[in-house]
Amino acid sequence: MKLELLKFRAALLIFICTLLVLLWVYSAGSKLIDITEFKRQLGNQTLGKTAAVFLFWFIPISEILAALLLLFNTTRFAGLILSTFLMFLFTGYIGLVLLGYYDRTPCSCGGVLKEMGWRLHFWFNVYFLAISGLGVWLERRKN
Repeated sequence: MKLELLKFRAALLIFICTLLVLLWVYSAGSKLIDITEFKRQLGNQTLGKTAAVFLFWFIPISEILAALLLLFNTTRFAGLILSTFLMFLFTGYIGLVLLGYYDRTPCSCGGVLKEMGWRLHFWFNVYFLAISGLGVWLERRKN
């Protein structure tokens, strides 16, 4: 029974990491493919020019780094922590948008994510935040 539970947890962890890698590669790739639009959307944020320049580099590099870290057993925990941190930040931003905190609310997401409404995007992010957190928990339990 215990061996079956361990196998299930290991399979679930691999599934979570696979979903997160796909999310990060897709998200970073869609930004980099249409980098002009990504830069324009960041410039349209109410965060200021300095923050926009920082985020222009920080977001796609962080997403790619998270995906790479998740690919290897030795760095998986760091990738799960980074994924959880990024999802917490992105979900928090969308939560503030839904609460009406910002004057303007452009979405600097790429691809299909840009087409979601804010409420759906929030729940999408909550889902990935939850599975990232579950991945952290499973990885810690494994070790």
